[in-house]
Amino acid sequence: MAVVPYKDNSDDKKSQVAQMFNSIAGKYDFLNHFLSAGTDIYWRRKAVDELKALRPARILDIATGTADFAIETLRTAAADAHVTGVDISEGMLEVGRRKLAAKGLGHRIRLELGDSENLPFQDGEFDAVTASFGVRNFAHLEAGLAEMLRVLRPGGKLVILEFSKPTAFPLKQAYNFYFRRVLPVFGKLISKDQSAYTYLPASVQAFPDGPDFLAILARVGFKEPAWQPLTFGISSIYTAHK
Repeated sequence: MAVVPYKDNSDDKKSQVAQMFNSIAGKYDFLNHFLSAGTDIYWRRKAVDELKALRPARILDIATGTADFAIETLRTAAADAHVTGVDISEGMLEVGRRKLAAKGLGHRIRLELGDSENLPFQDGEFDAVTASFGVRNFAHLEAGLAEMLRVLRPGGKLVILEFSKPTAFPLKQAYNFYFRRVLPVFGKLISKDQSAYTYLPASVQAFPDGPDFLAILARVGFKEPAWQPLTFGISSIYTAHK
């Protein structure tokens, strides 16, 4: 059975994830930085560095949320690059649009409500496809990855940043204690949505990280899948080509 945010809710995972992110949208950025002690900023920078050699002009950011990763991609993109961000949460997108307006980036980044498993784009439309802490929320992981492959041009690059599970003692034990005991408490206090921050560790635990995820990327059709653990394996960067 799929891990879902609201166990007593009969809605499918996609609907529940959208509801959850709509609920916490106003606090999402603060909680990201607070609960990771700012490490999430470093992780995004490292992931975007994977696009330096490509210098993409057309970028699609899946599960774009409040657009932090979409904004970061401009740092290594072509000078005339345009980014499209899609997400299933209108609440997150609205926060992102306000952020883009404040930074004067509305002409370079467009945010759209969209489903990762049914993207409204042509085959091969993008030079790069990215996702930051979003693929583990897909209702059907392989279907979402197959769509990412479809809209990527031949030779284009996939970059995914996602939580993973440390395996070394004693970090594994400390990580599990923080994720299962500490994070849900602070998440509930700040966001007022208890389920959102109990769902997070459950979704990370269920996600097929590391070599298992590389195998899925290859099975979907991506070439040269690679994996780079960050901060002792707390998160990971996955890259592949079409």
